[in-house]
Amino acid sequence: MTSALNLEHYLDNLENLPVELQRNFTLMRDLDSRVQELMRNIDKLTNDYMSNVKGYTADKKREMLTTIQHQFDKVKEYSDDKVQLAIQTYELVDKHIREFDSDLARFEAEIQDRAISATRKIEDNSQKRRKKIKDREIKKKSASSEEETAPNKTSKKKQLKKGVTKKTSVAPCKTPLINVVTNPSNPTNSVTSVTVETSSLTDALVGAGVVQSAEVLDMPVDPNEPTYCLCNQVSYGEMIGCDNPDCPIEWFHFACVKLTTKPKGKWFCPKCIIDRKKK
Repeated sequence: MTSALNLEHYLDNLENLPVELQRNFTLMRDLDSRVQELMRNIDKLTNDYMSNVKGYTADKKREMLTTIQHQFDKVKEYSDDKVQLAIQTYELVDKHIREFDSDLARFEAEIQDRAISATRKIEDNSQKRRKKIKDREIKKKSASSEEETAPNKTSKKKQLKKGVTKKTSVAPCKTPLINVVTNPSNPTNSVTSVTVETSSLTDALVGAGVVQSAEVLDMPVDPNEPTYCLCNQVSYGEMIGCDNPDCPIEWFHFACVKLTTKPKGKWFCPKCIIDRKKK
């Protein structure tokens, strides 16, 4: 019942995922269209400026350059928004994966508990069967003793007493069969050996995959996923890109570069700052 509830809960959470992904992808597509349109306008303005720069006054040149720069700033803003949407989409999917792993761990623990309960039940049933077989053999020995000592009452009483008080031995054995061994030469001194294998049933459950480990492992990182930042880890949380086009790392986690909010204007990583100072 618990497994069904876990599955229903996970499916309910998963139901809205396609809608949220579709919304994010639509916004990213819209931002990309705006960027492409701005880039076409920038190309047109640049060509006009280069063609007529000699005829422009100083004020006109400044106006044209300001317009082009403004277009570039809008392109960067839209691009940053698109990157943030991509990060949100990744974290959304990652969240559902972690929830699935948690539900799976609970399901495995439930299976293990059921397997342990089944094993204990089998062992209890085996003990009951051993006791029944032992009682049956004692009764059989008593009846045999009564038949052989019928002519002599005194001998009969002794044989009955001996047959009833005779102990039975249970020999440890790894075979799943039940064996009854009787000494034919002396029925009154026969020894009953009763063996029932329970560990083989447990081994069968383990081999069938019923008893599974409930140990929860962290979700492994995809070895093909690119790494970023000074920590050389995959992308997660809020990240910022270095404005140096030749930066070898490009993207950095806020925490690794001691940022809490997105800085205004251009931002350079610690490595690029050192390189710029050397120049």
